[in-house]
Amino acid sequence: MASLIVLLLAGTYLGWNIGANDAGNCLGTVVGSGMLSYRRAVIIVSIAALAGATLQGSQVMETIGTGIVSEQLPFAGVLVSLLSAGIFVTVATVLGLPVSTGEAIVGAVAGVGWSAGLAVNTGTLLTIAEVWVICPILTGLISFVLYHLLSRALSRTRGLLAADRFVHGLLLASSAYVAFTMGASNAGKAVGPIANLDLGINERLLPILGGVALVIGILSFGKRVASTIGGGIVKLDPLTAGCAQTAAAIAIHTFTLAGIPVSTSQAVVGAVIGVGIVKGMRTVRGHRVARISLGWIATPTASALLAFLVYRLVDLFL
Repeated sequence: MASLIVLLLAGTYLGWNIGANDAGNCLGTVVGSGMLSYRRAVIIVSIAALAGATLQGSQVMETIGTGIVSEQLPFAGVLVSLLSAGIFVTVATVLGLPVSTGEAIVGAVAGVGWSAGLAVNTGTLLTIAEVWVICPILTGLISFVLYHLLSRALSRTRGLLAADRFVHGLLLASSAYVAFTMGASNAGKAVGPIANLDLGINERLLPILGGVALVIGILSFGKRVASTIGGGIVKLDPLTAGCAQTAAAIAIHTFTLAGIPVSTSQAVVGAVIGVGIVKGMRTVRGHRVARISLGWIATPTASALLAFLVYRLVDLFL
C-alpha cells in the first residue's frame, strides 16, 4: 500500500508539472488575443482537460506503460522515470519554456529501461520520434490553410457583428477542444509508467488521477508558459488564435486516438508559426522559435540521460 501511495504521489507531481507547462498551449492564444482574461480562460481549460483525461486518457497511458519497455519495470524504475521527467519539466516551466512533456516522460521511461537492461522497443520510439517531427509541420500547414479559407469566407460575410461573433465563437470552441485533447493525451503520460506495474489498482481510475493532477498544475502554475505562447512567438488576433488552436487540436486528437504521445507544445507552436507566416515571416520571432526548438531537441535526450544515471545510482544502493 505504501508503495502504491508513493507512486501515485510521483505521478501526481508529474501531472502537475505537465498541466503547468501545457496550460500555455491551451490558454496562450485565447489570452494573448485579448478575448478572455487569464482567470476565465483557466476555468474553461481546466474543465475541458479533465473531461479529456476521463473519457480518452487510456490510449496514451497504454503506450507509455507497456509500449516503450515491453518488460515490467521495477518499482524503483517507475519512480525514477516519473520524478526525472517531473523535475525536468519543473525547470522548463520556471524558465517559461513550452517543452515537450511527452518527450520528457518517453525519454525517462526509455532511459530507465536501458539502465535496467530491459527490452526497449526501438521501433515504437522511432515511430514516436517521427510523429514529433511531423506534428508541428502538419499543424503549421493546417493553420495556414485554415486561416486563408476562413479569412476569405469572412470577407464575404455581410455584417461586421456576425463575423466578430463567429471568430470569438471559434476561439472559445478551439480553446476548449485543444484543452480536451491535452487532457486526453497528457493524463496518460503522467500515470503511464504506473500502469506498467501490477499493483491491483483499477486502470480506469489512473487517467482520472492524471487529469486531476493536470488541472492542479493549470490552476497553480500555468501563467509563465501561457505568456510565451500568447505573444512570445507571434502577435495574435482572435482569428489567427482560433485557427492555431483548431489546427493543433485536430492533430493532437488524431495522434492521441492512435495512442501516440504527441507533444502538445509542438502542435500549438507549429500552428502559431503557421498563422504567423500568413502575415509575413517578419512577424515570427525567430530567436524565440530557435530557443523553443532547442528545448525540444534537448528534452528527450536530457530526460533519458537523467533517468539512466539516477536509476544506476539507485540500483547501487538496492
